[in-house]
Amino acid sequence: MRFLAHLDREVPAQLDVHLILDNYSTHKTPEIHRWLLRHPRFHLHFTPTGGSWLNLVERWFAELTTNKLRRSSHRTVTELSDDITAWVKAWNANPKPYKWVKSADDIFESIASYCQRTSNSGH
Repeated sequence: MRFLAHLDREVPAQLDVHLILDNYSTHKTPEIHRWLLRHPRFHLHFTPTGGSWLNLVERWFAELTTNKLRRSSHRTVTELSDDITAWVKAWNANPKPYKWVKSADDIFESIASYCQRTSNSGH
């Protein structure tokens, strides 16, 4: 709710606000629903469950966590924020895009193999 109120204050009133969200339930509470009804310029777009692009965003945060945050210690929120900002700047200076390495056929074969194993597991 605070984030929505912040966006409402910061984004010029003549602009619509489009938010891309996962299907987490916090976006669907009655309080949020009522707020959105009172703020029709806000448009929510939900990704499919397990949406592939969102998985890549989560993978990027895993990179940050694994390669920076778990190897660091911070005494203050400011130190943490500065450290994250520096890491993001370094990442952006030499970005490494994520690329799919399997074809759709490979993925479907993997799913079929998994389904075969689990359906014949005897459980």
